[in-house]
Amino acid sequence: MIRDAHDILIKPLVTEKTTILMEQNKYSFIVNKKANKIEIRNAVESLFKVRVLNVTTRIVKGKIKRMGRTQGKRPDTKRAVVTLAAGDRIEVFSALQ
Repeated sequence: MIRDAHDILIKPLVTEKTTILMEQNKYSFIVNKKANKIEIRNAVESLFKVRVLNVTTRIVKGKIKRMGRTQGKRPDTKRAVVTLAAGDRIEVFSALQ
């Protein structure tokens, strides 16, 4: 099933740890839980016009949160770390640093 690149990449993930990874030319995204590595690679290459060398993914379980007696759960998310070829950059992340 072919999805649109905007449906696969939900939003960029910017934390202290991911900004350190950006120095190694690795960029992090929150992605659709049903997307596979090939779809993620094609989405990043088509949206940002870069060459992707490697994609690693992980599913982060949502935390259980309480408000008084009631308890709820945050949704699980899938995160992808994309390694780019030397010399390639994603300008969206450069503006955030």
